[in-house]
Amino acid sequence: MRIVIAGGHGQIALRLERLLAARGDEVAGIIRKAEQADDLRAVGAEPVVLDLESASAEEVTERLRGADAAVFAAGAGPGSGATRKDTVDKAAAVLFADAAVRAGVRRFVVVSSMGADPEHQGDEIFDVYLRAKGEADAHVRSLDALDWTILRPGMLTDDAGTGLVRLEAHTGRGPVPRDDVAAVLAELVDTPATAGLTLELIAGSAPVSVAVKAVAGN
Repeated sequence: MRIVIAGGHGQIALRLERLLAARGDEVAGIIRKAEQADDLRAVGAEPVVLDLESASAEEVTERLRGADAAVFAAGAGPGSGATRKDTVDKAAAVLFADAAVRAGVRRFVVVSSMGADPEHQGDEIFDVYLRAKGEADAHVRSLDALDWTILRPGMLTDDAGTGLVRLEAHTGRGPVPRDDVAAVLAELVDTPATAGLTLELIAGSAPVSVAVKAVAGN
């Protein structure tokens, strides 16, 4: 498979790129800065320099052409203000999804956030973030041309992955290592039977492949 990942230099994306490349997939990661390219090459991914905050729809569509799947893993990051929550977590996600439709890429996986909700109330930065992610998710869900899956992890940690997770429509809050989020994403990309599902993810007791098969109905 050829898989294009938005937010290719993110902590989850770099882990995912390594997993996908190791299993033989062709992986391209979209990054904002050329100096991030070597980090992608080190994990086996092709760096694609493109700023999703300023790119045109045509530019993004061109980068997605020929892909078998796309993953939106970009984020404004914890130090960013409310404006970038809208330009990255919402607008860039919408742009990437629309470009996938134009490029004919059906399989589309989103890294969202637990609690994302377009109706979320509040004016704190995190409130704006949850609203932006919720609005982006709602847009993706509205696109019939995509076989989308939305993944909403709990509190992300840098603990070593265990390969054991809880993956359900509603898990309740809890932590999850970034390693295990990446492992679940790698399985989801390859499991189109999870299309149309919004899933929450925390640490648990089911092996990743078993958890994904279970939500896929296998």
